[in-house]
Amino acid sequence: MDEYIVGRNAVREALRSNRPIQRVLVTQQAGKTTGKTTGSKGSLQEIIALAKERNIEVRRVPEQQIAGYAGKLPHQGVAAVVASVEFADLAEVLANVPDGDTPLLIMLDGIEDPHNMGAIIRTAECCGATAVLFPKRHSAPVNATVAKTSAGAVECIPLVQIGNVAQTLESLKQAGFWVLGAHMEGDRTLYEADMTVPLVLVIGNEGKGLSRLTKETCDYLVTIPMYGRLNSLNASVAAAVLMYEVTRQRHSK
Repeated sequence: MDEYIVGRNAVREALRSNRPIQRVLVTQQAGKTTGKTTGSKGSLQEIIALAKERNIEVRRVPEQQIAGYAGKLPHQGVAAVVASVEFADLAEVLANVPDGDTPLLIMLDGIEDPHNMGAIIRTAECCGATAVLFPKRHSAPVNATVAKTSAGAVECIPLVQIGNVAQTLESLKQAGFWVLGAHMEGDRTLYEADMTVPLVLVIGNEGKGLSRLTKETCDYLVTIPMYGRLNSLNASVAAAVLMYEVTRQRHSK
């Protein structure tokens, strides 16, 4: 399910054509090695500029990684990860919520492990969530690993790519949503939080958790009580616990 475009001309033209691209990969040495021609450096700079214009993340990676995607094709130190699923529009997703349903949006704030992303998407679909949202930058690409881990859920639940997490949350709050962030030091447990309202459930990065701006934007932060020696759960496991608490509260009334 992974799709890649390799080579500077091919990537540049894909960016110019507005083809859906998740991120641009550049080798760590591309454009830095002495002896490169001005034209070579110029084409790389143009690619990076085009990506920034479209708010597409540019990531430096080892050359072996891009070579693996390119196979026998000359990659010239550049590759683009092409969206392999069709992303949904948030406004359309919200407009299509059936009358009488209480929407549940799952926001991923920097989930970078594709296994975690796939597992969260699978659970979101199983518990009847409205959609899964994640930023274009600092997020795992929706690739074959995500698709496989999701057990096909990527084709069953709307996936929405957004620009800025905090700004999107603010817009959703204005639309009547409550924003609940998962946090180890939350101000209440998941059992004390009212999850029967239109809700955005925010799951943070595997290591750093929620970003500062995201935490400040949340209406409240919830924690999952720990009774063993460890103080946290894997991100996808924590997300599953929280999502099914939403389901329990909504279906027990």
